[in-house]
Amino acid sequence: MNLEHFIAKRLITAKDHKSSISAPIIKIAISAIALGMIMMIVSVATGIGLQQKIRQKVAAFSGHILITNFNGNESDVSTEPISTHQKFYPKFKNITGISHVQAVATKVGIIRTPTAFEGIVYKGVGKDYNWDNIKEYLISGTIPNLQSQLNSEIVISQYLANRLNLKLGDNFNTFFMKQGGNGLPNSRRFKIVGIYNSGLQEFDASYIIGDIRHIQKINKWAPDQVGSFEVFIDDFTQIKQKGEEVYGKTSSILNTQTIEEKFSYIFDWLKLFDFNILVILIIMIIVSTINMVVALLVLILERTQMIGILKSMGANNWTIRKIFLYNAFYLIVRGLFWGNFIGIGFLVIQKYFGIIKLPPENYYVTVAPVDINLLYILALNIGTVAICLVVLLIPSYMITKISPAKTIRFD
Repeated sequence: MNLEHFIAKRLITAKDHKSSISAPIIKIAISAIALGMIMMIVSVATGIGLQQKIRQKVAAFSGHILITNFNGNESDVSTEPISTHQKFYPKFKNITGISHVQAVATKVGIIRTPTAFEGIVYKGVGKDYNWDNIKEYLISGTIPNLQSQLNSEIVISQYLANRLNLKLGDNFNTFFMKQGGNGLPNSRRFKIVGIYNSGLQEFDASYIIGDIRHIQKINKWAPDQVGSFEVFIDDFTQIKQKGEEVYGKTSSILNTQTIEEKFSYIFDWLKLFDFNILVILIIMIIVSTINMVVALLVLILERTQMIGILKSMGANNWTIRKIFLYNAFYLIVRGLFWGNFIGIGFLVIQKYFGIIKLPPENYYVTVAPVDINLLYILALNIGTVAICLVVLLIPSYMITKISPAKTIRFD
């Protein structure tokens, strides 16, 4: 039998424990640990969830890695064609971790309606386009049918549809400037078959998506000529490494750029979340530890006579310290239980019901996303227990200064 654990258990379950002087302090300590764990779980889950969601949205419209021409063109417009006869297309066979490659082209234009006009970027896509990335944000309608002959079907953002007073099934005229800017603009009439809302103003305010063959005809490109390639990878954490590998495996006349480089302002902002999460974790652990130190000191002072009796019976200092550390461990676990129960419960509610909304113009999402990862939660629990117990070794040292002769007579 573990003597220290046995005595600690008797102290915890003693009837006078709940009515003792330390009872309210212990309750405060347990509440502090529970509240700290709730804050840590929520901050980590929402921070990581927001990062993942925004990365996913940006990748849905641009891929993870873009392959373009070396033409000095920094805009989103495809000016020089690239042949589709590339070793990496339609599949990157010599690089692992790449899930999909798709050919696209973009061209700026102006949508003109009887009541309004708006500048847009027409993104032309082909049969290889992965619509699964866009379907998640489709709020009405369907995707264009690109499997047959050239057609006028497009998807437009809810933002543009509202500004242009357009709805599902409407037709509208779009004017595209000719290459070089000479001559009358090319006119195309499109039909809205789908409306999406990604929450990313960068794309919602500009992009409509349709058949790439319109751009090929306007620019007088051959059917095997496109504007760029979008590469999707399996693991976003390897985007820098995969970007370098893709660059090394493409032609010398082609350039590659990751979305972290192209949209650096978004990803630099996302990196701030890591710092914010770290600050919250440190503050919560400090608060929890301070409360546990106070609770342990009160428990030691309250059991001074017991400590003296145990010492007089031959118990050494470390044995008695372990009794109180077991007691503290019980209080920490109790606080963590309620913290996990409430914290995970809140995350589940948020994930399936989305009770907390966010302004999309500031956070790029309408609902606070959460990432419920049991490994993160387990790591937070183990880390909290370990740090608290290590710190509690310091106040438990007070036991070594207690004299049995004085404490047994202490009243």
